[in-house]
Amino acid sequence: MMIKPPRVLTIAGSAAGGSAGIQADLKTFQELDVYGMSVITAIVARHPETKKNVHPQTIEAIEAQCATATNQVGVDALKTGMLFSKEVIEKTAEIIRDSNVEHVVIDPVMVGKLDSKLLEDDAIDALKMQLLPMATIITPNMPEASFLLDGRTLTCVEDLKQAAKDLHELGPKYVLVKGGRLEGPAVDVLYNGSQFITFEAPRIDTVHTSGAGCTYSAAITAELAKGNSIHEAVEAAKGFVTTAIDYGFSYTELVGPTYHAARRTQGEAHRIIVDKTVGEN
Repeated sequence: MMIKPPRVLTIAGSAAGGSAGIQADLKTFQELDVYGMSVITAIVARHPETKKNVHPQTIEAIEAQCATATNQVGVDALKTGMLFSKEVIEKTAEIIRDSNVEHVVIDPVMVGKLDSKLLEDDAIDALKMQLLPMATIITPNMPEASFLLDGRTLTCVEDLKQAAKDLHELGPKYVLVKGGRLEGPAVDVLYNGSQFITFEAPRIDTVHTSGAGCTYSAAITAELAKGNSIHEAVEAAKGFVTTAIDYGFSYTELVGPTYHAARRTQGEAHRIIVDKTVGEN
């Protein structure tokens, strides 16, 4: 008898180039053996004449997509990515409250790889007040953590630890601050309100990292849906995304995507160094 895979939903933007957003999430879900569904909040694509980057979907369309996924299939875990506006954040928070889903991963997407603005100014307070308190885990990178903390400068692991503590006060159960822009190894800090755990991977010398953050949070969501703990999910996800970054590529001179199939096609995954003894609150 076939065992049905866990059901995972992403609420995020569609990236026409295929490297990030909904596209990266669904590729990750497929590679990690979960059943992926999507709610598109906006289409991210630069119009050659108007130069407009973000094409938002209506609240009605977002609500309809969510209803289809939750009513026809059901959801074991969900993640959010690019939500763009205050209205979409408010609707997403309402949907999460009504769904009673156990695992909620909030990736506070604010700026794209090519500096496209992916969150309106008046949406940041809504994100902090309405959505972050509902999260099982939030996964900001260093610029996003800085935005959420009113422009604070982050330059070292100790800064990431303090940022994680302060972001935890906004209500999420866990905070993962990603140190991809630090010097040296790529160190991420996980905080649960009482203990820090660091996850270290080798820094890959490449510019082809488009979609890495989406992929990381999608992988965490998939692992939680499969019943893994937060610690196990983050460790597995970091190994997955590090391998994907290692085999990143580009078809043009622009920044290219991470390679989601790398672990499967190359037969390897990067080992992550985990330190549970970095201190408690």
